[in-house]
Amino acid sequence: MTLPRRDFLGRALLAPLPAGLLAPAAAAAQSPQSAQAGTPDGGGANERRRAKLPPPSTRQHVLELPGRTLRFTTIAGSVTLTDGKGEPEAEIGYVAYRLDGEAARRPVTFALNGGPGSASAWLHLGVMGPWRLPFDGAAVAPSAPAVVEDNPDTWLDFTDMVFIDPVGTGYSRFLGEGEAVRKRHWSVDGDINAIAQAIRRWLQEAGRMASPKYLVGESYGGFRGPRLVRTLATSHGVGIRGLVLVSPVLDFGGRSQALEPLYWAFVLPTLAAAARNAESRAEVADAEAYAGSDYVVDLLAGNADAAVVERRSRRVAELTGLDPAVVRRHGGRVDGPIFVRNHGPGRLESLYDLSVSMPDPVPTALFDHQPDPITGALVAPLEAAMVDTYTQRLGWRVEAPYALLNNAVARGWEWGDGRTAPEAVSHLRTALALDPHLRVLVVHGLYDVVTPYFRTKLHLDTIEPGAGAARARLVAYPGGHMFYSRDAVRPMFRAEAAKLYA
Repeated sequence: MTLPRRDFLGRALLAPLPAGLLAPAAAAAQSPQSAQAGTPDGGGANERRRAKLPPPSTRQHVLELPGRTLRFTTIAGSVTLTDGKGEPEAEIGYVAYRLDGEAARRPVTFALNGGPGSASAWLHLGVMGPWRLPFDGAAVAPSAPAVVEDNPDTWLDFTDMVFIDPVGTGYSRFLGEGEAVRKRHWSVDGDINAIAQAIRRWLQEAGRMASPKYLVGESYGGFRGPRLVRTLATSHGVGIRGLVLVSPVLDFGGRSQALEPLYWAFVLPTLAAAARNAESRAEVADAEAYAGSDYVVDLLAGNADAAVVERRSRRVAELTGLDPAVVRRHGGRVDGPIFVRNHGPGRLESLYDLSVSMPDPVPTALFDHQPDPITGALVAPLEAAMVDTYTQRLGWRVEAPYALLNNAVARGWEWGDGRTAPEAVSHLRTALALDPHLRVLVVHGLYDVVTPYFRTKLHLDTIEPGAGAARARLVAYPGGHMFYSRDAVRPMFRAEAAKLYA
């Protein structure tokens, strides 16, 4: 049977799945370059195939930061992927940062975002790279200046970095023709195989096979992470020492609202955190305790017992701060869209960060088709900043559009035809059990209802103590899907990541 496409909150989709971080975006938030239809890679397919990407561009840089000076080399280029016969199939664009004067065995980290259909710009210019684009405050607007600034929270101090754009995103492109080529790359398993091949080829070409290797994946990139660890080890001779999962989804099953009570339990602590402006999980410990116990029991009881419905409605209203009448009308079941429509009248909050909102353009609309207040506003400045970084700082000019978000990838994605929804939890368990050196850091934003942290907590709790549970750490920061947009959070995230490398 074919799995029905669902949105990030589990609802069956009538329209194509949006692209982005997992996205970040609704389809309305696409850039003009990434929204073109009618071509396999979402715009400019023929233009992308006319010529191969330029040769790599290497430059030296000096970054003066408080208390330290970083001298480093950048390489912007691509690796060519081949099919089983050795024929070129795709070019994968990358940007590599290498600290000068360091040994070849310095750690190297591969970073990628999600979607499917998103380039790695969010991690690149949002948190890890030597330069970053502000993502908060007045910077969250389509007309915000696309000007990057020096990043004192860069990870370059403790690891070299390679930012990868899967085919169809960034400047990465198909070289091969036909539906079979597309399916090999735009599918759950084919995507993992392609990225693993790109990582192995980069390591070989750069002479870094002996370096300690790490992966960072955000959202769908976090779903990719555990699967990449296993594929790299079993098919490419590449062992991963550390894994950082940023706002991940680890399992696409169990997302049906109708018969899956855990769906409502997953999001309740996030709604409580947003209602209280919580700064830590400790401030919503009562919501976690209720969501993991009595709430599930009452949800399983259904709607036949009016006393049960009243009891859970009353408690959910207390935790979320919503009007009890509204919660009762929904039977004590409140998800992100319900919360957004009723928490701040006249405003729409972002499902990616419930602490950020915009005026509701159509408050009388029965269905919400408005762009997300965060992701809909960031596409233009981030895409422009990446193009400027490539041309001005990296010296790599590509005569083709840059695809920050490519909705054609999401529309054409092959999720599989089996009875089991795609998941990465089993891959994570196996990787931890097999390798006693592997360490995992999972980081969420407290206000993110797209990938709620409590769902990941329940997944991690299933790892056996003797099979590496202590080496998988969960941290939740104030903020949303891109919690690192907050100036106060970014240094904390960097410090937590540095422990993994230490």
